[in-house]
Amino acid sequence: HQVIFFREQTMTLDEHKAFGRRFGKLHVHPAAPSTDGDQDVVTIHADANSTSVSGGQMWHTDVSADEEPPMGSILHLKQVPEVGGDTLFASMYAAYEALSNEMKNFLGGLKAWHSSEKRHKARYGHLGQLRDGLNTYPKALHPIVRTHPVSGKRALFVNTVFTTHIEGLAKFESDAILKFLYDHIATPEFQCRFRWRANSVAFWDNRCTQHRALWDYFPDTRHGYRVAVCGDKPV
Repeated sequence: HQVIFFREQTMTLDEHKAFGRRFGKLHVHPAAPSTDGDQDVVTIHADANSTSVSGGQMWHTDVSADEEPPMGSILHLKQVPEVGGDTLFASMYAAYEALSNEMKNFLGGLKAWHSSEKRHKARYGHLGQLRDGLNTYPKALHPIVRTHPVSGKRALFVNTVFTTHIEGLAKFESDAILKFLYDHIATPEFQCRFRWRANSVAFWDNRCTQHRALWDYFPDTRHGYRVAVCGDKPV
């Protein structure tokens, strides 16, 4: 499975973290504010005072600008609007398999740069600060097609939030190819849609999925917490 869902999970933050640690070391976000001083937990919140939810509305893979992006994310929403606030997930296996063999061969030799500076400054502003030991916002070069370290399957690994350009191509060439891939990734046939209820949990594999949160519930409140599990360098 690429994403799994659980209902009626009234877990505490400590239980949330303990669940995540069953799958590996917890990933520390490079810029998100700590949750009550805990760097392992990211608060997910929007309400009547929110002016946007930044890149969360766009298709993305969490923190893909890290050299070793998280392998998975676990989101627990405690408060949800009566209507709206769904999360869409897309299979990057399916997106890759739908391409022609010629396109697969072409993309297989390419790498793309991912940068977090624009995204994190827009989302966290003055509230966010780089973690200890970081002098700059993370930036990394990853293959456009990555091989899943467990399943061995290939998946597309570019996204609208963090990917900036394709290595070795002119800007107009890179922009055209990335636009094609972003449009392709958004194909409805690759997607599933999760309707949240209070105390629901979603656990997704960041190595082979993308997701986007719908902000269609203003001015209602959507609140919860996310932990992520450390991953490896995409190859």
